[in-house]
Amino acid sequence: MTEKPMPPQKQPRTYRSLFSQKGLVSFEVRVLETDLFIQACANLQDEAKSLVLECRKPLEEYIAAHPEFARSFAPVPVSPLAHPLIRSMAQAGAAAQVGPMAAVAGAIAQFVGLGLSKSSKQVIVENGGDLFMLVPGPVTAAIHAGDSPFSNKIGVRVNPDGKPIGLCTSSATVGHSKSLGRADAAVVLASDCALADAAATALGNLVTAKNQMNRAVNWALSVPGVMGALVILEGRMAAGGQLEIVGI
Repeated sequence: MTEKPMPPQKQPRTYRSLFSQKGLVSFEVRVLETDLFIQACANLQDEAKSLVLECRKPLEEYIAAHPEFARSFAPVPVSPLAHPLIRSMAQAGAAAQVGPMAAVAGAIAQFVGLGLSKSSKQVIVENGGDLFMLVPGPVTAAIHAGDSPFSNKIGVRVNPDGKPIGLCTSSATVGHSKSLGRADAAVVLASDCALADAAATALGNLVTAKNQMNRAVNWALSVPGVMGALVILEGRMAAGGQLEIVGI
């Protein structure tokens, strides 16, 4: 299962050079294991770092008090009084039937993005291949899929239309995450970035053979809030929903 604990990221994130929205200022924010690539109307690096610290502290404290929250591969209920980030992760995990840490990267990206939106009308936050986007028009994001012939050759074009959305990717062959599947890339577009992250994890888990790809995509599209899904395994691809596939 592609849970996302918080070990250091050691792989160079060269894919970031493939994604840049014209007219926005790009900057990076790193706090311990959190490594964000952000685009906004101005350099809001200090504000972004404060937001990362604001959400990491209660998450770390909650995990210290409730270690099953970090270890579980299944949904974990949390108190309605828990921090919004923790509730977001738990709700996303429940919707996708995975553990809450499967949603951590998307949840942090969303928390920071929504916070920055108070100072910038347009915001894109990338966290380990997971994207929170709040922009008025179309955005194209390249798909990194390991050794697949599709890797960095295709992208998905989406139109947030001024509403916050999440575009998240899980992989069994790229990065440190653990997966029950074999997908080189499992991509989900959703109205909530934490949900997109958790659903991408679940989508990747479902693909252990090429003949499971269409069924897995259909499952992802059945999750409330999911708007599009794509999965790549070696030289094959399956997709559905509101994802326009384009060449890079």
